[in-house]
Amino acid sequence: MKTKYFIYGFSLCSLLSLNLTSCDNEEFLDVIAYDVVDEAASYESKANAKRALNGVYDLVYPEDTYDGDWGFKPNLFTGCHPTIDTQATGWDADWNVQKWNSNSSELLAGWKHAYAAICRANDFLEKLKDYPEENIGGAESKKYLEGEGRALRGFFYHWLATTFGRVPMLATGENGANTPLKAKPETYAEMWDFIIEDFKAAADLLQWQPWDAEYGRCTKGMALAYLGDAYMWKAYRLSPEGSNGIQGVGEAPTTPEECYRLAADAFKQILDSKTYKLNESFTTLWDPASAWGPEAIWVEQLDEGTNWGKWDNLTSKLMLKWYTACPENGGWGSLYLSWEWYSCYEPGDKRRAGSCYTGAVPQIDPENPAYDPQYAGWLGKFEKAIYGVNPYLQEVLGKGQAATATKQFHFNNGEWAPAIWSSKMWRTASADYKSWGDGHWSPTPIYWKRLPNVMIDYAECCFRLGRAAEGWAQLDQLRNRAFGKLEDGNEQALTDKYLPYYNQYAGWCGREDGSNDNGGLFYLNRTEYPIPFGSDGAVVVPAEQYYTQYAAQKGFKSPVWKVAVNTERRKEFNCEWCLRPDMQKSGFMADHVATNYPKRNVTDLKDVPWTNRDYDYVDLKMDMPIPEDEITKNTLCEQNPAYVGDK
Repeated sequence: MKTKYFIYGFSLCSLLSLNLTSCDNEEFLDVIAYDVVDEAASYESKANAKRALNGVYDLVYPEDTYDGDWGFKPNLFTGCHPTIDTQATGWDADWNVQKWNSNSSELLAGWKHAYAAICRANDFLEKLKDYPEENIGGAESKKYLEGEGRALRGFFYHWLATTFGRVPMLATGENGANTPLKAKPETYAEMWDFIIEDFKAAADLLQWQPWDAEYGRCTKGMALAYLGDAYMWKAYRLSPEGSNGIQGVGEAPTTPEECYRLAADAFKQILDSKTYKLNESFTTLWDPASAWGPEAIWVEQLDEGTNWGKWDNLTSKLMLKWYTACPENGGWGSLYLSWEWYSCYEPGDKRRAGSCYTGAVPQIDPENPAYDPQYAGWLGKFEKAIYGVNPYLQEVLGKGQAATATKQFHFNNGEWAPAIWSSKMWRTASADYKSWGDGHWSPTPIYWKRLPNVMIDYAECCFRLGRAAEGWAQLDQLRNRAFGKLEDGNEQALTDKYLPYYNQYAGWCGREDGSNDNGGLFYLNRTEYPIPFGSDGAVVVPAEQYYTQYAAQKGFKSPVWKVAVNTERRKEFNCEWCLRPDMQKSGFMADHVATNYPKRNVTDLKDVPWTNRDYDYVDLKMDMPIPEDEITKNTLCEQNPAYVGDK
């Protein structure tokens, strides 16, 4: 049985004195300290050394005093919204039309958050050199401490590098106090070499299982997953399409092919280790019962049991339910999913039903006599569970009101937005009922790396290295799970594991009799999981066959394999922060936007599901602007080319 410790929340006093130019808000560097030790004491025991390292882990988690949105903002805005598959309203809508700029508050918050963690890691790693092994559990403990410290630093640099392109690289021992000014590396390759070295070292130092069985710690699998990812990014930056005219090959490997070969080797180690396996059901991945499930490689687990929080004590740290829920059910306008994304699925692919809820749109309701044949196949057996309702909470979208804005393709709340909401985050806590008093609780995992990330990345490497059969085999495995084939024969076991939470939820939120304002649906004593288990006899077309036809039908310019891996990413990773970075490193973003979101001149979207893209996509803008605050304070740091003169 897994030991589940949530290890965030500790800090080392010496780490609080950092004053990096990029994170010079002292309040931000203060953390909630359940255990605090002074610098000398951190050398005295293994437990204290681990607490010192937890000063770095603390910033993997949302941080209340400054940037409580980490894990949603800026991660979703930079990692998903530019693909247009996820959308927003209000000022957040700028992230769908490439209108972010150097004064975007989300970029500055993320920049400060990441560099605060990097400074802590640098300080920790510098002091670790002098930690007496005999005092902290021996040489093996010291290996874990260094490996986790370097993996964490690599994780935060990876986010910065995939978001901003070239960024200043502070090495071990460097922080704002002793290195107030630092230039960006001259080339992308130089920066990625630094990140690669961190993940290589971490992979060598760590084991497959977390140290002392404390789930939440970095492992060999996490380090290898990011190592392979980093090699792929270096390959992209060495290619003409990703270099942006900035030449330089850095240290070995020096060619894209060598990078892809090393990336494939890293991914193959993970696959061959058998440490991870796919969850049998995609639809359960964001359930509390899936915490640290078999495919989780690196995950920010926000579930803290059944503890409810108030506004002055945000137990779950992150306000996902408000950001992602339907506005008529108490949500805000930060996250919608596009109809283009919704329509990219084949009938029977349960990833759609496990990822979203739709408004009760008459044009896609097959029970409605006005049903439009052009939407045939969109609403199969499993999708009926998500039509006009959050099946996990049994909340009717729009509360069943006759004039609800959810009964049209676009939820018009002052601005047009698709009437589709993500169930990956608005699943286990109501944004409507008992939410503004004692009901603040949003248990959910934030997946940074899970096994499908590795499988699809490995598939891409195989295609690029001339090993197409291996690549198609990886996609076929994922598609087999997507259509419910791993659920077949396991329906009762899955029900026994995942259904009890939803029956218990009624008691936790006081809906024992079903008489509430959620549309009158009854919660208690369900006997079937909200989205029925099993494949319902669906036929899974082999990936190569399906995507050969799909790519031709849609008119993509990219090779079929590139269409396949990136369309599978769209289906698997919507709202998971990696979508835009993965499409970008694959060189697919421009083709995706042009083909899936053609420019339109739509003045009235009411009866048209599609997105009105009215801007010209610029690939160079995918290196997002360095925050103006940083440019002003760190005079050696230059702005990215697409944003020179940007205010």
